[in-house]
Amino acid sequence: MPFPRIVPSALWLVLHLTAGPCRRGALSASRAARGATEVCDKGNVTASPCCAIPGGTNVSLSCQLAAPWGWCWAAIFLNGSEQIRARGGSVSQTLLLAAHGTHHFTCKCICRHRTKLVCGIDIQCGSPPDEPRNVSCIQKGTRGHPTCSWHKGRLTYLHTAYGIQLSNGTDAFSFPEETPSQAFGSGALSKLDFGSNYTVVVSASNQLGNASSQPLTFTLIDIVKPHPPDFWVEFDDSSATSCTVWWHHEAQARHCRLRYRPLGRHSWSTVESSSRQKYPLQGLEPDTAHEFQASCRLLPGRGLWSDWSSSQGSTPAAVPRGTLDVWYRLQELDSGHQNLSLFWKALSRSEAGGRILGYTVTLEALEQGELPAQSQSHRTTRTSLSRVTPRAAHRVTVTAHSPRGSSVPAAVLTLPGSPDLPPPQRVSAAGLGNSSILVSWSPPAAPALPVGGYLVEWAEPWREPHLQPQHSWVKLPPSRLAAVIAEHIRDNVCYQIHVSALYQDRAGQAAAVRGNSTAQAPAAGPQMFTTPWASGVLVSWEEIPAPQQRGCITGYHIYLHRKDGQGQPEVHAVPAGKAPRSLHLPHLEPGEHHELWMTAATAAGEGPRGNSDSVCLESAGGWVTLVLLCSFFVLSACLCSVPPARRVFQWLLSLLLPQWQSKAIPDPANATWAKSLAAAKAELSAPSSPFLPGGFEEPETSPVEESPAQPEPPKPGDELVVGSAGSRGHGHWARESSAEEPELYRRLVVEAMEPPEPVAEYISSPGTLAPEPAPEPEPSPLSVFPSAFLPPALCCQGNLTLDRVKLSGSSFPR
Repeated sequence: MPFPRIVPSALWLVLHLTAGPCRRGALSASRAARGATEVCDKGNVTASPCCAIPGGTNVSLSCQLAAPWGWCWAAIFLNGSEQIRARGGSVSQTLLLAAHGTHHFTCKCICRHRTKLVCGIDIQCGSPPDEPRNVSCIQKGTRGHPTCSWHKGRLTYLHTAYGIQLSNGTDAFSFPEETPSQAFGSGALSKLDFGSNYTVVVSASNQLGNASSQPLTFTLIDIVKPHPPDFWVEFDDSSATSCTVWWHHEAQARHCRLRYRPLGRHSWSTVESSSRQKYPLQGLEPDTAHEFQASCRLLPGRGLWSDWSSSQGSTPAAVPRGTLDVWYRLQELDSGHQNLSLFWKALSRSEAGGRILGYTVTLEALEQGELPAQSQSHRTTRTSLSRVTPRAAHRVTVTAHSPRGSSVPAAVLTLPGSPDLPPPQRVSAAGLGNSSILVSWSPPAAPALPVGGYLVEWAEPWREPHLQPQHSWVKLPPSRLAAVIAEHIRDNVCYQIHVSALYQDRAGQAAAVRGNSTAQAPAAGPQMFTTPWASGVLVSWEEIPAPQQRGCITGYHIYLHRKDGQGQPEVHAVPAGKAPRSLHLPHLEPGEHHELWMTAATAAGEGPRGNSDSVCLESAGGWVTLVLLCSFFVLSACLCSVPPARRVFQWLLSLLLPQWQSKAIPDPANATWAKSLAAAKAELSAPSSPFLPGGFEEPETSPVEESPAQPEPPKPGDELVVGSAGSRGHGHWARESSAEEPELYRRLVVEAMEPPEPVAEYISSPGTLAPEPAPEPEPSPLSVFPSAFLPPALCCQGNLTLDRVKLSGSSFPR
């Protein structure tokens, strides 16, 4: 094997054989006041200072290997964490120890990838002991052994020894701590006697210092705590509010205390007694289960109280000794009946004598004239009763019943408030917060009867009937002119309060006021409605829902603002309680657009705006014209429905209309050409035998033929109606457009004068015609009056049969 490879292998073998026994040897503590060294087989560790130090101390550490280890390292570790390493077999470093507790320092040898422990040392970082506090000594029972205890203070993180030094003035005794703990210490003393004074001092010491408590001086009587006494309770059926407590305790215990309470309550009633056998208790609640506890000590004012011993028992029931507080409400139903609602407050447990089984209500109608008094009784388990009674004054009595008897009847007269019994004056309500309201008033002005007291009633308005609490009221003596009401009062709710004066059990007129304990600004605005009225607008609104009022509404604000945005809005203030809830805003400019909205306010401030509405008043001229036109047509229709008035109206219209409107329409049969044609035809077809004039036989009628010629289309709106005149063959035509009459007749005459056909085909029988033709009237504008009011336009004189006239279809509008 080559030499370069043999030498390293040999060196490694030597190091391995020498490092094998590198383990912790026996500790040889060479501790100095400021330092200590731990010596081991393979090296040593030195720490200065050591080995108990206060927190925040710098510690110098050094590690020395027993023999050089060649290429190995010497390293210092703190709590398993490497701090420093060096070659050459030794290493040192200074570290700051701030954390309290035990710190482990070790020296190790590191060769290649292997680490061997050389030696180690522990350093404890802590504090000196605090002064023991709250030293007390106690002896349980007169035959026990006294024990002292104390509070150690902060944790020292060092071993600390505690001891008790006891002295009676001549001798001194030491007692070690028993069952040590971190926070408290205790130790037992030897048996003491009642005739000596003792002083106790508790001492504490560790490596960083010593401390002692303040001395405690006592006698055995002061530290003896007797055992809880044995006792029992006796009840007497003749008294439901008292009992007798009997107890047995240690012979030396001469002072005891008793406490009792109904089961379920938190507060106790406590009494003390120096009797050694019994004690009578008073003021218990009848028919109620009670808890009793007792504790004793040796002498009054000296010694320690024993622990409480407990017992339970129930008092018997008793006859109710309280009187019910009764009141009523009247509601008129009709002229002869009323609804009488009675309310009363339940008695307290002590006043009721126990459990109340029910109530008896007696209604006695007072005599009125010759009617005798009537009485009726009702039983109920509730604290209210409603009955429909005749409209009369009643005397009401209410009695409570328990298993042991009945209460004294409570009487009240149900009379409506009389006008001669005035109400209190200057009634006011102020919120006090904490669900209470202060109500104050002044005496009535010049009452006819002396005031026997006052009645204050309150209720929450607008609440659902099934959520309405029981009727709340309080009766006060005449000397009281104020009351703080807190029963069934909630914050941010408005209450209706009534105050009445009582006159010989009769209630006078009531004075009303609203009040709240606390208030906030309303959560919403009122719902507003607007209606144009006269020259302005009528604004009405609904009440804000009660949950959103959040107190008593003090007023409303109506804002009126022009929509053009010019200027500030007008504000109209309306106090709360105004009935009806409406306000008329006059003198608005017609044609201008206005925007309106409302807010409500409480004592806490103004709430948000409600809905808004736009208002614009129309001009008065248009309305006047429309009203006049409607009035004229209505008057005209009424007048024309009466025949005499219609004839007068037609005569007036004939004077106002143009003259041609009243002239008759010319008849074509009276024209000159028609007369000549009729005469020629008569000569040709005259019969052989003469007849009287007009006695000719009527010829056979021929159908009317329509000419194919269409010179011009008809004008819209024109209509010609053709009909038969009966067996004589007389006919007439009517028109709907009077303005087209002249043109229609003009075309008719022109076509009739054309001779394309024989004359015999046109005229069969001549008639007697007027010598002069009617002049053509000028066309007139369309009349605004109905045709029923106009005089006849056609004068039907002479005869013209349509079977003798051939008319062209173009002459008539289609």
